[in-house]
Amino acid sequence: MHGSWTREWIERRGMRTSTLDVHYLQSSSAFADMRIPVQRPAFRDARSFADLSDSDLRELARQRAFAGYTSGVVDTVTWHHELDFQPPDGDADIGRVEAVGLGLMREHALDSSYVESWRRVSDGADRQFALRVERGARLERLLIVIGDRFLFVRNRATDLPRAASFDSLIVNSQASRSQIIAWLDCEFSTGLVSSGAAPWRIERSTLPWREGQRLTFADSVFVSRRTGALEYNSAAAEHWSVPVNTVGDALRGMFTAR
Repeated sequence: MHGSWTREWIERRGMRTSTLDVHYLQSSSAFADMRIPVQRPAFRDARSFADLSDSDLRELARQRAFAGYTSGVVDTVTWHHELDFQPPDGDADIGRVEAVGLGLMREHALDSSYVESWRRVSDGADRQFALRVERGARLERLLIVIGDRFLFVRNRATDLPRAASFDSLIVNSQASRSQIIAWLDCEFSTGLVSSGAAPWRIERSTLPWREGQRLTFADSVFVSRRTGALEYNSAAAEHWSVPVNTVGDALRGMFTAR
């Protein structure tokens, strides 16, 4: 399962659909998964939430994304969500996976309610990297690199309350515009580390105005010229860790040396 994946379709009750642009990065432990509706407007003139209408905010609330770590027994995998774009609904994320061809995988719901078809974009066998930033027991930021693809996650300021969906949370709570913006301020951004139009350039994001920009979080990480070790521009009370790193000396090509 290691690699960068895209979902080709999902089948429910015999009907296959493909309405989401899905980017799923899976390392040996950490994962991140971002799903943006194909028909989401580009919002090309937006520079922040202030440039969006209330209906635009509701469009962003239809996005899905989650990140954390995985565990498995034989062919049954559990994706442990430490951070969710949508409100938590209390359901476990567990599926049975099978290889069905070169670079192809099927995920089956344990109750047979769905089947998903996944295609591997890159296996990233020799280039896996994950960086976690925690404050207390809360995941604040996560960067995963598989091959040349990255997926960066930044948590919102406070966790969402439990709800069936983002839309139902907004409606049932009669949330103000400022509250909705605070809930939506959760970033999942993906792009290419070095082979894109520019290093660390964001191609797709849950915050549309981030698309085309550089991932500035990458500037918070650097390689010591003296020791070759990773160092960070960290704030007080933050804990930085690297649970996955098969990159080795190539770190100097990913991050600035100082």
